[in-house]
Amino acid sequence: MKHIDKTELSAVRQRWQRFWHYARPIATWLLSIGLVAVIVIVAVQFVLSHYISAVDPDDATPYEVVIPQNASASKIADMLYHACGEGERGLIVSSASFKVYVDFVGKANNLKAGTYRLSKNMTIPEIVDVLAAGNPARRTTRLVVIEGKTVEEIARTIRDNENIETDADAFLAMCRDASAFAKYPFIAELNNAGERRYVLEGYLFPDTYDIYADSMPEEILDKMLTRYYEVYKGEWVSRAEELDMTRDQVMTLASIIEREASDPEDFYKVSAVFHNRLNAGMKLESCATLNYITGQDRLVFTENEMSIVSSYNTYLNAGLPIGPISNPGAAAIQAALYPNEEYLEEGYLFFCNANPQETRSLVFSKTYEEHQENVARYKQYWN
Repeated sequence: MKHIDKTELSAVRQRWQRFWHYARPIATWLLSIGLVAVIVIVAVQFVLSHYISAVDPDDATPYEVVIPQNASASKIADMLYHACGEGERGLIVSSASFKVYVDFVGKANNLKAGTYRLSKNMTIPEIVDVLAAGNPARRTTRLVVIEGKTVEEIARTIRDNENIETDADAFLAMCRDASAFAKYPFIAELNNAGERRYVLEGYLFPDTYDIYADSMPEEILDKMLTRYYEVYKGEWVSRAEELDMTRDQVMTLASIIEREASDPEDFYKVSAVFHNRLNAGMKLESCATLNYITGQDRLVFTENEMSIVSSYNTYLNAGLPIGPISNPGAAAIQAALYPNEEYLEEGYLFFCNANPQETRSLVFSKTYEEHQENVARYKQYWN
């Protein structure tokens, strides 16, 4: 073994000391850089996941956001944060993160006015890019929904209106399924929705709607359902409870009244007749429900047609049909809740059309014999 004397050992030690003297600052610097890099990466990931990333990567539901002219970045941030309604998470995690981001990338003054469809699965950078690119104003048009129209008739109105680009078939499909509208409590509470022809039948409130020409079916339906939600509340809710009727029963009865009577004055009398028949355990025997089943609009039906097996057939089944047969207006709903007191007390149980060419009014009777006499007198005018 080679012998290393103390002098040589001391020299080796001194060389290592000199090396470490120069290497230590570099090692410390490299370690610091590495530590800073780790901190930066963690910080960036935290910011991305908590402030800039999508609110919900799996939710592609479109929300309409209208940015007005001269809106500040702060105003836009606030609109995006509250875009999905009260109590709902917005399109961005926080207003502050949006403002910081647009300031950081220098786009605070590049956000353009317009109408946008944004969703919760979009990140802040993606939203900012859309707003900075701009969106030309969407063409608007008017949709008039008349009282008593069925879902299919409303879809036909959409299809026949050359100013509306909405897919009428997709509109019908959403009315039939309605899973996208479970956020409305009056839809979510329907326990026989799967058995109905159209789940939304009865709840598309008749009104004049200003819509975008290229509206998606869901946009139009949301407007109608929201309008219904605004109208049916307060006194009507309390009155339904007094009558021990559910909301759906009220809407079903109102939908039949709307289709049976042409004269609003008759709404309350028809309501009284139906209330009397329901209270007596009688079948409603409403021609309006047969019209709904057959898709025809007639006053006279055959025995076979009156025997069609359907949950909507009030000639075959006692009580109210499975759901509404049209979309009633406020007057018919009011009549369903407040039937004519005189006709209730007098026990009117029947009505029929008179001569439709001369009057819209109906002819009412208390007994079956009286009703048969009226039918014999006016039936010649019904074809």
